[in-house]
Amino acid sequence: MSDHSRRKFLHQLVSAAGVAALPLPRLWAGPGNSSIHFVDIAKRAGIDFVHYTGSFGKKLLPETMGSGCAFIDYDNDGSPDILLINGMDFPGHKRRRSTMKLYRNNGNGTFSDVTAQAGLDFEMYGMGVAVGDYNNDGWEDIYLTGVGESRLLRNDHGRFRDVTAEAGVQNTGFGSSAAWVDYDRDGKLDLIVANYVDWSEKGDLYCSIDGHNKAYCTPESYKGASCRLFHNLGDGRFEDVTKHAGLYDPTAKSLGITVLDFDQDGWPDIAISNDTQPNKLYRNNRDGSFTDMGIPAGIGVGENGIARGAMGIDAADYDRSGFPSLAIGNFSNEMMALYHNVRNRLFIDVAPITGIGRDTLLSLSFGLFFFDYDLDGFDDLFIANGHVETDISRVQPRVGYDQLPLMFHNDGVDARNFTRFSNVSTALGFSTRYVARGAAYADINNDGALDILMTTNTGPACLFQNVGTTNNGLRIKAVGRKSNRSAIGASVRVHTPSGILTKVVHSGSSYCSQSELTLTFGMGSQTVAEQVEILWPSGEHDVLKNLAANSTYAVEEGGQIVNTRPFKRSA
Repeated sequence: MSDHSRRKFLHQLVSAAGVAALPLPRLWAGPGNSSIHFVDIAKRAGIDFVHYTGSFGKKLLPETMGSGCAFIDYDNDGSPDILLINGMDFPGHKRRRSTMKLYRNNGNGTFSDVTAQAGLDFEMYGMGVAVGDYNNDGWEDIYLTGVGESRLLRNDHGRFRDVTAEAGVQNTGFGSSAAWVDYDRDGKLDLIVANYVDWSEKGDLYCSIDGHNKAYCTPESYKGASCRLFHNLGDGRFEDVTKHAGLYDPTAKSLGITVLDFDQDGWPDIAISNDTQPNKLYRNNRDGSFTDMGIPAGIGVGENGIARGAMGIDAADYDRSGFPSLAIGNFSNEMMALYHNVRNRLFIDVAPITGIGRDTLLSLSFGLFFFDYDLDGFDDLFIANGHVETDISRVQPRVGYDQLPLMFHNDGVDARNFTRFSNVSTALGFSTRYVARGAAYADINNDGALDILMTTNTGPACLFQNVGTTNNGLRIKAVGRKSNRSAIGASVRVHTPSGILTKVVHSGSSYCSQSELTLTFGMGSQTVAEQVEILWPSGEHDVLKNLAANSTYAVEEGGQIVNTRPFKRSA
């Protein structure tokens, strides 16, 4: 189908759905700020982590899937620290000891390994991580997913304690992504955990891509596994409410989770990306249960009616429509999906006609996220790519095992309210190929510009520092009182002359990873935010006036600014 035919088809489809017609795009180039580039500073910053799979020649499925990463301010000093998830040797094949790594942000461009001091120097075959203050004590806690086990680690003032058993959040499947969410808005964070497939070393299957050598099997070879929803009881314990909530689905093969209020009714919904099974969009019924709207909403399958190999996922109001849209990374030869929220509980995949589809066709996209890298007020899109099969180029010469990261600049909205994206990857310095998996963002050096953490399979972690951003920014760290302390679910709206910027504090998203909880708004040339609204999960609504740009504001529920931290920028 030609681009013109796609545009005509989408226009007719949305009109028939009874919503405002999706405008047809006017093509133009918008490369963004040419002075910006990203530099991998991991080595000089003291991050010496190398991902370990425990591979011993059998090509077991978990080896090629891991793993994720997180930014977490574990010591409450206001600077984001780095957590990198790791694998380990399989039972009966012990060769070395491997653990996750926690690196403390020293505030001077370097990081220190504090894994042992923080109580995290234990082994597990880790996959994903979610960060949130589940007990509302002011310290960010960690939930780790893995193969055969997952762990809840309570943050006791900078040292973590394993409370999995006493909290009742055991997950013994093949855990992938996880997210904290206050789905019932009772002020306590609940937990949703995705599981990939029903896998064990004994049950690992033989597959081949060339008819001679063993390869990593695709998920179609295995039975699925349901996600799990744990309800926070408020006394340190959780109960498994998966079936009661309507989320039980043993056919699912889930890799990514994002939380969004897609219909803007004030209640958090859940989107889950599935690998070769239909994606899920669970609408919150406001009574403790959810209804899957993935297929009727248009995100369940591709335009040919077939489920794609979905990996990472994120949600954002990238076009300032007031409604969050979805990005989902897919398998190579499928191109990623950009599901535009056209309201009336309906999404349309506009990736092929926004400048994203063609450039992602050969990529296998794992971690991805929306963020405003140049602070111009429009959310851009970063994608971490890498194949799962080491020998894929032998049968698909155009597809590589290691692949380039991709950055798409949001060129803004044209006269008919249609967004275009430009591929600016090479211009920003992303010219090295990786077997990438997890990805997250944070402002590591308090200059207002967002930096990128990316993991690679069997390789080192990358820390891409954002250099050269000159636009103004505003950062909001929301602190709940009636709402959960992490303020997960709080919606922040910054009013600017060019429109309203909306972001939501959220856990999860990307692939097995967690970005910082502080929200960053690009202000362009604006020096003052005349009005900032915060809609808290409790229902409280705060309005702040005339906040100067280029600072981070810690705002407590009730409207009190408890701390202001100006950006540090070179003259």
